[in-house]
Amino acid sequence: MDFILQPWPWFIGGPLIAFSLLLYFYFGKNFGASTNFETLCTVAGAGKISDYFKKDWKDRDFALMFVIGLIIGGLISAKYLIPEQTIDLNPVTVKELTELGFSNVGNQYFPDEIFSNKVALSLKGFLILLISGLLIGFGTRYAGGCTSGHAITGLSSLQIPSLLAVIGFFIGGIIATWFIIPLIF
Repeated sequence: MDFILQPWPWFIGGPLIAFSLLLYFYFGKNFGASTNFETLCTVAGAGKISDYFKKDWKDRDFALMFVIGLIIGGLISAKYLIPEQTIDLNPVTVKELTELGFSNVGNQYFPDEIFSNKVALSLKGFLILLISGLLIGFGTRYAGGCTSGHAITGLSSLQIPSLLAVIGFFIGGIIATWFIIPLIF
C-alpha cells in the first residue's frame, strides 16, 4: 500500500502513458490536452462568441472523458497520493527562491506566493493569470497543439514540427525561468 501513496517511478508512469497513447491511436484519436479543453469550450457555448468553436462536439465526446479524468485524477493525487509535502531541493535552489521572496521553500509543492487565493484575487495575480492564459492559448493554437500533444503524440509519431515545437517549449521555459519570473517576483 505504501508504494501506491508514493510518486511512481518513470518505469511505471512512462509505460502507462505509452499504453494510453496506444489506445488513442488504436481508436483513431489524437492525444493532447488543448484540443480536449477546446471541446469543453465548445460544449460550454463558446461558438456563440467565436466561429472557431463552432464544431460538433459530439464527434469529440471522448475528449470530455479525458478532461473529466484529468480533473478527477488531479483531485485524487492531490488528496491521497502526495502525503509528504517536503521536497528535496538543492540548497542553491532554496537560497535563490528565498531571495526571490518565497518563504516556505521545499516544504510544499504549491507555494502560497503563487497559488493562494489571496494572490489569485489580487490585481497582480489576476493580471498574471490573465496574460499567462492568453499567451498559452495563443501559443497553443499557433503551435498547432500543446506540450502534451506535441511531446507525446507528435514525437512518438516522428513529426518534425512537433520536435521544433518541443524545442521551442523548452527555450520558452528557460527564458521564463531565468528572466521573466525573477522580474515578476
